[in-house]
Amino acid sequence: MLSAENIQLYYGASHILRDVSVTAEAGSITCVMGRNGVGKTSLMRAVMGLQPIRSGKIMWEGEDVAGLKPHERARRGFAIVPQGREIFPRLTVHENLLTGLAPLPRDKRSVPDEIFTLFPVLKEMLGRRGGDLSGGQQQQLAIGRALVTRPRLLMLDEPTEGIQPSIIKDIGRVIRELAQRGTMAILLVEQYFDFAQELADRFIVMERGEVVLSGNARDMVEDDVRRYLTV
Repeated sequence: MLSAENIQLYYGASHILRDVSVTAEAGSITCVMGRNGVGKTSLMRAVMGLQPIRSGKIMWEGEDVAGLKPHERARRGFAIVPQGREIFPRLTVHENLLTGLAPLPRDKRSVPDEIFTLFPVLKEMLGRRGGDLSGGQQQQLAIGRALVTRPRLLMLDEPTEGIQPSIIKDIGRVIRELAQRGTMAILLVEQYFDFAQELADRFIVMERGEVVLSGNARDMVEDDVRRYLTV
């Protein structure tokens, strides 16, 4: 469904992404790995349209969407869960979820019941302000906010960062369930190999803005991947 090809991205004079390519298919999870600062978040922002690329293609179902704005990509089924969650701390859980509905036609602007099936804690806390939730609950809210758009491409930028182990397991379960439905392509940025190994169908590993390893998860040598993750 998604094929980003030969992406070149700059921040001013700094060359951030160098000829980076990544694919994501419906029903599968592509995991992007690497140390801090290698360009993983920049790649997610480029795919979503939050950062313009210098050259390359971002193909979605046969169409090059590289020239489209973020809201136009959202209407085509793109959704991102940003690093750091970026929920609205003064809005309630329910209001945060409603903000995700903006890309949808008016007749579809309702929060699906499945959000509360996937994350029961959100239903219990609908009236609580987002800033009063724990880090793990905020992460579940951020994922729920992305899912209300009924995305067909879901990008998650380090969803385990700063999260307690019990909620990491819950998030992993949800990601796996979403992929198994077969209708959604998932791009997962992650630093923790053990979490990624349990979920990923395909890996790309980045170093200094370039892809240094890529392939099917079953073909990846664990030691080769870990070598690019250790500090």
